[in-house]
Amino acid sequence: MKTVGIIAEYNPFHNGHAYQIRRAKELTGADYCVVAMSGDFVQRGAPAIFDKYNRARMALSSGADLVLEIPPIFATGSAEDFAACGAALLDRLGVVDALCFGSECGEIDLMMEIANILCKEPEMYRKELATELKNGLTFPQARQKALETYLADNDHAASEDSLRPGDGLSALLSSPNNILGIEYCKALLRRKSRMEAVTILREGSGYHDTHLLSYPSAAAIRNMLTNHSRQNDSGIRPHFTALSQSVPAPVLTLIRDAYPLTSEDFSAVLAQRLLALQLAERPLTDFYDVPEDLAARIGKRTLEFAGFADRCAALKTRQYTYTRVSRALLHILLDMTAQDAEIRKAHDYISYVRVLGFRKEAEPLLSALSNPSIHTRQAPESQMVPGSEPAAVLPASVGHEASPSLNFSEKPRKKAAPLPLITRTADAASILDDTSLAEFRRDLYRSHLYQAVLAAKSGRRIANEYTTGMIVV
Repeated sequence: MKTVGIIAEYNPFHNGHAYQIRRAKELTGADYCVVAMSGDFVQRGAPAIFDKYNRARMALSSGADLVLEIPPIFATGSAEDFAACGAALLDRLGVVDALCFGSECGEIDLMMEIANILCKEPEMYRKELATELKNGLTFPQARQKALETYLADNDHAASEDSLRPGDGLSALLSSPNNILGIEYCKALLRRKSRMEAVTILREGSGYHDTHLLSYPSAAAIRNMLTNHSRQNDSGIRPHFTALSQSVPAPVLTLIRDAYPLTSEDFSAVLAQRLLALQLAERPLTDFYDVPEDLAARIGKRTLEFAGFADRCAALKTRQYTYTRVSRALLHILLDMTAQDAEIRKAHDYISYVRVLGFRKEAEPLLSALSNPSIHTRQAPESQMVPGSEPAAVLPASVGHEASPSLNFSEKPRKKAAPLPLITRTADAASILDDTSLAEFRRDLYRSHLYQAVLAAKSGRRIANEYTTGMIVV
């Protein structure tokens, strides 16, 4: 049994995602595709446009075999934390042979070489990074300059196969999917994972493109759903003629009766949360990825009542982008603390596996998760500390022009301690230890908040985490 993994948001699912699943199976020769998906909140610091169960059903109806939830604290984290958590989830399942991701680059060797440098952080690179940050560059700009300086070094350039400063480095490091792909590569290297790294050249619209095409960006679909739709008792009625060419037919049916949520729908909840924290005199630096200077800016503007987007716009600076501010506000809103994040990282990000749904044909895969002796891989080594030596570049990695399938190693694999598998919310108390159960309940709180806002907006009775069953298609 061969299995490929994908880390995704599907916000919402579209033709490009269906293409990736299909192509990932073709490239790897996989029997199954496991998706580690963000839940009700996503990495750009916003609520998902549709709830996690709707989006999981979209994926399962369009080629995915099993959909698992990334814990919300890391689903809304930086690109590095998002990638590290998604990779940890797939790696620790013990059944995933390859991690596949889309990129604007499509060249896994180039991405892996950069990931190696960023993992090792050679002295020259560290010094140049510090210098460029002092010069006032943003972190992405400073990182690019530092990499260019390092790659131009004579010792490094001596290798004929080495990436050089003129090899499109700027485009490589400025494209969103490339950036995330490099983080996936870093995560695999740091874990010394046996999962293969596979990248697929992104088709169609760019990440931020707002035009609907056969292979659109998720942003284009969100823009249409939120700006060009009207709602009635039957749900949303977008311009289905335009949308029908951009999403698979089963997804179009699911969208037809769904209600989209945006950050603006959480504006009042955020205002109440900031007021309550101010009254309690609780420092905003308690929360995940909220540094002291940003916390001070947020605190000073607590009484400047505005929508979620306007708050972000007022708080952003050269140092803190709109997305970074939005994530910080979301972490405050959802009670995501820095302490909680550190504890979870110390335990390798994942303490349980939340199954959102699966296809009936994939029952052998689910059985393998329930009984790891069926199909297990070597337990991952503990994460490397920053600056330590990473593993060598993963072998047999492939890009867009790879052969039809990979020949995965069939070496015997050591058993790994299985992660608790949660298919019913009510079972969690009996299968999780105290620490994991506390984490799970905090995650439930975040989903229940999403469901409360959705119920208020739609006027419908919305199922909660205890009354929503695992999806089987």
